[in-house]
Amino acid sequence: MNEPVLRLEGIEKGYNLGRPNEVRVLRGASVDIAPGEVVALVAPSGAGKSTLLHIAGLLDTPDAGRVMIGGQDLSRASDRARTEARRGLVGFVYQFHHLLPEFSAVENIVLPQLAHGIAQDPAEARARDLLGRVGLDHRLEHRPGTLSGGEQQRVAFCRALSNAPRLLLADEPTGNLDPETSDTVFDTLMGLVRETGMAALIATHNPGLAARMDRRLKLSGGVLVPA
Repeated sequence: MNEPVLRLEGIEKGYNLGRPNEVRVLRGASVDIAPGEVVALVAPSGAGKSTLLHIAGLLDTPDAGRVMIGGQDLSRASDRARTEARRGLVGFVYQFHHLLPEFSAVENIVLPQLAHGIAQDPAEARARDLLGRVGLDHRLEHRPGTLSGGEQQRVAFCRALSNAPRLLLADEPTGNLDPETSDTVFDTLMGLVRETGMAALIATHNPGLAARMDRRLKLSGGVLVPA
């Protein structure tokens, strides 16, 4: 059996601990996600899905439990080790693309690679290849302000994949798109995940998109259960 790309074991997280207004968001959340598997995370606002994604993506630390990516236990890793893991092992996509407006589509995908130590020429070649795969080879030099919402989000997907991550985390990646564009962008995302063999955990309020993923999970009482 393939080792899971992401393993969360007994993740607990709370805020204002020990105070009267203490909030326990996660109470032992656990999940394994295999290579090439796409898992939907469905939960109402305030249930803790963004907190879970931030912990899985090493942007936040749990109060208890383990976060393992590619077999590495990164739960209590140093800040430097966590930063390196985020750059090389994890890709993020958000509801809003957060592209740098002063740079072209290609440049937005080149920059994370340069930060990871990849030379300019191979970084640009990978950026052009990724944009070609999502049908944007005619928009390479366009800045985000001249792209449609769907095109911007496809560039954001390519940026998330620029350093060939093992794990993709997405928080409502089609939430600000119309239904037709949402379907197109989601098809692009699924194709890239299947092609690369990465694992993906995708938070969505869209039941139609969730139904197309391999598994559906929800947060109930701070733990992950089948949806």
